[in-house]
Amino acid sequence: MTPQAPVYERAADDAWLTAVYYRFHAWSGRRPFWAGLFTLLGGIPIVYFPYADMRLGNVTIAMATTTGSGSLIIGVLLVTLGLTLWFQQGVRVFAGVAAILLALVSLPVSNLGGFFVGFIFAMVGGALALSWAPGIPADEEAGAAGAAGRAQAPRIGPQGVPAPYGTETEYATETTAHADGGRNSAG
Repeated sequence: MTPQAPVYERAADDAWLTAVYYRFHAWSGRRPFWAGLFTLLGGIPIVYFPYADMRLGNVTIAMATTTGSGSLIIGVLLVTLGLTLWFQQGVRVFAGVAAILLALVSLPVSNLGGFFVGFIFAMVGGALALSWAPGIPADEEAGAAGAAGRAQAPRIGPQGVPAPYGTETEYATETTAHADGGRNSAG
């Protein structure tokens, strides 16, 4: 061993950490993980700020308002929607729309949506939930592509240019050129 190229020996404890990482990656890949995380994180500041107080020496500054119960309801619902996105992917459209509506309602109800932090997180989480679509597993994708590929495989012409299908003509005739907006040879 030289000081220029140190050799790091892998500990036996790293194997379980790697297994946990790959399991988590596989789990989060089958669901709208980031949508749930952003929605869940959006509910935390909405709940926190109306009930938080800050102490500066002997002076206590509190943001307690009459809308504390509304903030609590909105924040708890956003956290619940975030967890729902993780564990019940089938309701992702409902959860996304509900998260966006709750984020919009949090602006006037709970201190400008948790001083815009919770509002932005909830809006992004709702948008991600609406845009997420479940993927097709690789083995099903290969089977579906094989069945569809046999039915209508593209023909390859010269120099790798796709050739027309059986229903298309290879060269435009005078009739098809005129029907497609081409020049009429008679006129």
